[in-house]
Amino acid sequence: MSFSTPDTDLWLERSRLNGMLLGAVSYGILLTLTLQCMKILWQVPKQHKRGPLSQRYILLAYVLVTFILATLGFAGNARYTQTIWIDRRNMLGGPAALIELELNYKVNMMALASYYIMGWLMDALLLHRCCTIWGWRWYIVVVMSLLFFGDIASSVLVLERSGKGAVFYSNNIQLAYLSISVSLNVVYTLLVVVRLLVMRSQVRSVLSDEHSKTYTSIAAMIIESASMYTVLGILFIASFAKGSNLSNLIFLSISHVQGIAQLLIIRRVATGRAYSQDYLAWTALKSARSSTAPSTLALSSLSSSRAFW
Repeated sequence: MSFSTPDTDLWLERSRLNGMLLGAVSYGILLTLTLQCMKILWQVPKQHKRGPLSQRYILLAYVLVTFILATLGFAGNARYTQTIWIDRRNMLGGPAALIELELNYKVNMMALASYYIMGWLMDALLLHRCCTIWGWRWYIVVVMSLLFFGDIASSVLVLERSGKGAVFYSNNIQLAYLSISVSLNVVYTLLVVVRLLVMRSQVRSVLSDEHSKTYTSIAAMIIESASMYTVLGILFIASFAKGSNLSNLIFLSISHVQGIAQLLIIRRVATGRAYSQDYLAWTALKSARSSTAPSTLALSSLSSSRAFW
């Protein structure tokens, strides 16, 4: 049996299809973590269910909304994958043309908008967590807020240009959006790691090394700083800027990876293993009084504190 190679960009088609498969895998991981986080948040002890609108319900709503947005985005990408190779495979230009002109189809616009809104919510959580870890210092708030609103503005411009039929991979504003989004995560990563290292020194000065390990292990730093998305985002920007089809392998899963990093943070927060503002204030206070041993009351308050933010 003889085979003929079609006159098309096979690497483009393969990268798009394999990217969809990676997107499916990452979506499955996102689904698993979503269910875990919702279960943990729902089972929070009664003493932490304070107020008419407790932080528990805010996080539950956050997890649910971001998952719905991810599901809409994934469903849109899956539907268009079917369009590329099944519904319209005999279209002029074939699958390669459908891949390059994907923004001409409303289902892709819906998927892109869903992932962008999901990204806004996740970046808002990063902003809040970073400011909390730094005690809401004004200069940290200003820097992170500028990056956050720049991220939103650039994504809105991408959607506006996409609605006019712009080719996604020739959209310079999309590259600007990616750069701002990854910059926000890089700055967040650096700020959190620096703060954790400072806190490790302060905790060790008043408590044993065993207490400091809970908050300052390398694993905790990696999870808290959401470095998974940062590394993947840098790879995506490099391949996108060069027009490499490698970006197709990353594009359909990068939002899921960002969501996975966020859910890991939420799971740590819900189980009381992430930094809270009360913990930072307590450590600072005890550092100032390092000549005296921590009181039983203070330690009791610390151990029972599972602040969600």
